[in-house]
Amino acid sequence: MRVRPFAVVAVILLACVLGACARPEPAAKAPLTEHQRDSVLATEPIPGAGAVGGALRAAEKEAGRAAGMDSLGR
Repeated sequence: MRVRPFAVVAVILLACVLGACARPEPAAKAPLTEHQRDSVLATEPIPGAGAVGGALRAAEKEAGRAAGMDSLGR
């Protein structure tokens, strides 16, 4: 049994074309951090969302104060 060179070339060419036409996988989304999730949650119209927003603002305020106190010693 002898394989014709034309058939081999046709199969290879077909495989290359089908491989190039394959749909690319969508880029994986990076997971949100806890702060990002909480920020989104704070904007939703659900019970307790305002409290989450208030807690985030308080945490950011305290982080800013701590950073300011850290810079005083330098």
